Amino acid sequence: MDFRGKKYERGSNWSDPEVVELLQLWADESVQLELESCLRNQHVFNRIAEVLREKGIHRTGDQCREKIKKMKLEYRRIKDNSKAPRGGRTWKFYEVMDRVLNSRPALPYGPLPSSVMAQQVLQGSMVDSYHQFAASALPFGHSQHPELMEIKCEEVNSDEHCLTPEPPPSMSYQQGSPEEHEMERAFLERAQNDSPISRVEIPIETSVSPSGFSEPNMANSSRIQNVVPRPGFSALHRLRKKRKGQRVKDPLDDLLLKTLTSQRAMEERFLQMEERRFQRDLDVEERRLQLEQRRFELEREHEFRMFNVFAQMLSILKQSHSGSSSSLAIPRGLDFNQALSEIAGMGGGGGGDLQEARAVQPGRPLPERRFDMHGFCNPGEFQRSPYLSARGNVVNIFRGSTEEGYEAYHADKYDEDKNPNGIINFGTSENKLCFDLMSKRLTQTDMNLMEPPLLQYPDWKGHMFLREEVAQFLTHYCKAPAPLKAENVIVLNGCGSLFSALATVLCDPGEAVLIATPFYGGITQSVFLYGNVKLVYACLDSKITGTSTRPFQLTVDKLEKALQDAQAEGVTVRALILLNPQNPLGDIYSLSELQDYLEFAKRHELHVIVDELYMLSVFDESATFHSVLGMDRLPDPQRTHVMWGISKDFAVSGIRFGTLYTENQDVANAVASLCYFHGVCGTVQHKVAQLLRDRDWINQVYLRANHARLKAAHTYVTDELKTLGVPFLNRNAGFFVWIDFRKYLRTGTFEEEMLLWRRFLDNKVLLSCGKAFECSEPGWFRIIFADKTHRLQLGMQRIRKVLEEREQEILAEEKEQPCQSDQDGKADSTDEVIFVSRHQEPTCAGSSNLGDLIGLLQQQMRSSDWLQKNTAEQFAQEKPEIYDVFSKLVGKQ
Repeated sequence: MDFRGKKYERGSNWSDPEVVELLQLWADESVQLELESCLRNQHVFNRIAEVLREKGIHRTGDQCREKIKKMKLEYRRIKDNSKAPRGGRTWKFYEVMDRVLNSRPALPYGPLPSSVMAQQVLQGSMVDSYHQFAASALPFGHSQHPELMEIKCEEVNSDEHCLTPEPPPSMSYQQGSPEEHEMERAFLERAQNDSPISRVEIPIETSVSPSGFSEPNMANSSRIQNVVPRPGFSALHRLRKKRKGQRVKDPLDDLLLKTLTSQRAMEERFLQMEERRFQRDLDVEERRLQLEQRRFELEREHEFRMFNVFAQMLSILKQSHSGSSSSLAIPRGLDFNQALSEIAGMGGGGGGDLQEARAVQPGRPLPERRFDMHGFCNPGEFQRSPYLSARGNVVNIFRGSTEEGYEAYHADKYDEDKNPNGIINFGTSENKLCFDLMSKRLTQTDMNLMEPPLLQYPDWKGHMFLREEVAQFLTHYCKAPAPLKAENVIVLNGCGSLFSALATVLCDPGEAVLIATPFYGGITQSVFLYGNVKLVYACLDSKITGTSTRPFQLTVDKLEKALQDAQAEGVTVRALILLNPQNPLGDIYSLSELQDYLEFAKRHELHVIVDELYMLSVFDESATFHSVLGMDRLPDPQRTHVMWGISKDFAVSGIRFGTLYTENQDVANAVASLCYFHGVCGTVQHKVAQLLRDRDWINQVYLRANHARLKAAHTYVTDELKTLGVPFLNRNAGFFVWIDFRKYLRTGTFEEEMLLWRRFLDNKVLLSCGKAFECSEPGWFRIIFADKTHRLQLGMQRIRKVLEEREQEILAEEKEQPCQSDQDGKADSTDEVIFVSRHQEPTCAGSSNLGDLIGLLQQQMRSSDWLQKNTAEQFAQEKPEIYDVFSKLVGKQ
C-alpha cells in the first residue's frame, strides 16, 4: 500500500503482531533517548513507519505516533486509577509500557554550555545504538513478550498534515539573554513545586538529536505535555515560541531580497544604458550636422571647380578664334592652375620616380616589382631550397603584403572584449554585416539532412539537385533570356579553384591570360602558381583623357595594346579575364562595354572568363548590374564561361562553394575531371540548394537587409574620407573603396607605398596596398567597409591618426624644399574621384589641352546637379565677380 501523497488514515485497527512490532521499535533505548531530547518527534515515527513497511506492516508515521499516544494514555489511566490488582494487570501491554516509561533515560542538567552538554550526552553507545536502529530496526530488547491481545485504535486528531514530511533544514539555536534563562528556570521551579511529577528532573539544555538537527533538550517532553495547567506555563510557552521564531528563517525571504536587489540593479543598469544611448544619439546628431555642413561645402567647391574648367575652355576657344596668344585676365583670388591640378590630381611629392612609373606602358614590368608582367620571378634574386622543385621554390617565395598582413592580423586579431588593441582587418574582402541573418537561416530544420547519397561520391560536376537549383537561380538573378541548363553547371569548392581549373584546361604551361590591372591578387596565385600560366597585364591609370572618361577605365584599345605587346614578345594569350563588378575598383560594366570586350575576344579567338562574384552586392538602386548570361546574344558562347559563388553575396566566405556555367561541354568535362580534387561535400551541397531555393527569404529578408547595411557602411566610410580630404572612387558595388593616398607619399614609388602600408599596420589597421593588385600607380589603397559600425569607427580613427601625422611630416619637409610641380601625386577630380584639399599648396604655372578640359567638364557635369539647382541669375547674385568674368568671356558687357 502506497501512502505517498495520501492523507494518513486515523482509527485503523492494529493487530497484536503489529502492536508487538511497533513496541519493539519504540521501546529501544536509542529511540526513547531521541524522543525525550526533542520537542518535535514526527521524524522519529516516520522512520519507525519505514522500518515497519519493510517488514510488511504498512503504517504511516502519524498512525504510529497516534497508536503510541493512545497506549500511553491507556497506561496512565490504568496506573493512576489503580484499576488493576497488584498481582497482575488486565491489559496485556501494561508491563511493557510500564518498563519503558519508568526506565526512560533523563538528560541531566548541568552548568556547562548546551553544545558541550549535547556532545557529552551523545557520545558513546547512544549514538551507536541510534545508527543501528536507523539502519535495520533493532529487535526488542526483552526476552519475553507479553500476551497478545487485540486492541482497536480510535481516531485521534493530529496537527500534522503531511504523510512523510521531509526533514526540516538545519537550524542554529540562538541562546537567549540571562534574563530569559532566569525566567525560564523560575517557571520550571514553580512547575516542579505544583506538579505531581516534580520528582522528575527537567533539564533545559540545547542538544543535537541523533537525526542531526539542533533542538532544545527537554527531557520527558511527553510527560510535560500531559500534566495539568500550572502557573507560568503559558508564558514559558510564549518564550519558547519567541525563541523558535528567532531561529527559524524562511528561505523565501532571502529569495525575495535577492530578487528585489537584482531588479533594482537591473533598473539602475537600464537607466545608465539609456543615458549612454541618449548621449550617443546626441553625438551622432552632432556628427551628422558636421557632415552635412562639410558636404555642403564640398558641393560648393565642386561646383566652383566645374565653373573654372568651363571658363578656361571658353578662354581657349576665344584665344584660338581671335588668334591672340594673350593669357586670360583672372580676377584676384582665383587660381585656375591650382584648381586644375587638384582636378587632374598631379600635385605633391617628388615627381621623378612617379614619372618613371607613369611612363610604363601596359604589359611592361615595373622596375621595382619582383615578378615580371607574366607573374614569373627571377630565380637569381632568391635563395633556392634544395628540398623543393623549381615551381616549389617559386611558390615558396611568392609572398607579398597580402600574406604578411593576413598573418599579422591572425596573430593579433581585434576583439572588442578580449583584445581591444588588436588589428582591425580592412584588407580582407568579407561581408561581416549579415552573420545574424545567415546563421539563423543555415540552422533551420530544413538545412539538416543526412542521407546516404550525401555521404557518398557524387557526380563530379555536383549533385544534380544542386545544379538544377543553381541553373534556376542564375536564370532569375542574371535575367537570362532563356532558362539556363543544369548540365552546363559545374560545382567546385570556391572560385579560386575555378580559376585554377580553367587556366589548366584552357592554357598550356607557359601560355598566358590577359587581365586588366588593378585586379584581385588571388587570381595570380590561382592561375600562375597552380596552373603555371602567365598573366599579361593591361595596366589602367587614373588619368582622364579624351578616350577615358573615368579613372581606371578599361577600353578595348588598352586590351589591344597589351595583347600586341605580349605577342611581340612571343607570348601566346589564350583567354581574357573580366571581373564584373570589378575588384578592387567597384566598376560595373555596361552592356555596351561588355559587348565590346566580348567582340574583342572573339576577334582574337580568346576564351572569356567572367567573374560575377559580387553580382548581388550592388547596394545602390541607381546602379544597374548586367550579367553576361543576361545578354540576348553572346558573340562566342563556346568560349564564354561565367563564374559565381556564395562567398561574397551571401556573406559566407568560410563555405567554399563556386559554380561555373559554360555551354562548351568539352570545357565542362575537363573541369569536372579536376573536381575530384576540388569537390564540395554532400551536406554542404544540400544546404546551398536549400538556400538558393528559398527565393522569398532571399528577396524579402536577406537582400533588403544586406543592401541597406552595405549602403550605410559605405556612406559612413566615404563621409569620413571626404572629411579627411582624401580622393577615392565613388562606386556602388562590392565591399571596398579604392582610395588615393598618393599625396601622403614622399616619393611616388612602391617602396614609399609599402612604408605607408606598414605605418597603417603598426597603428593596428590592415589595408591592402595597390601593389597587391598590380596597380601601375603607387599610392592607391583598398579599404573594406562591410564591417560593424564600432569597428569602422575605431579603424577610421586609426587611419585619421596616421594620415594627420604623415601630412605634418610632409609639410615640414616641403618647407625646406623649393617649389615643385603639383601636377603629380593627386587624382583626377571627377564624379568617381572626389578630391578636397585641406591646405593651400604652392602653385606653379601649367597648361591643359582642350580635349582634357572637355572630358573633365563632362565628368563634373555628371557628378553635380548644379545646373538644375542654380541659374545664371542666382549665381550672379551670389558671386558677381565670377559672373562678370563669365559675361566677358561670352562677349556680354
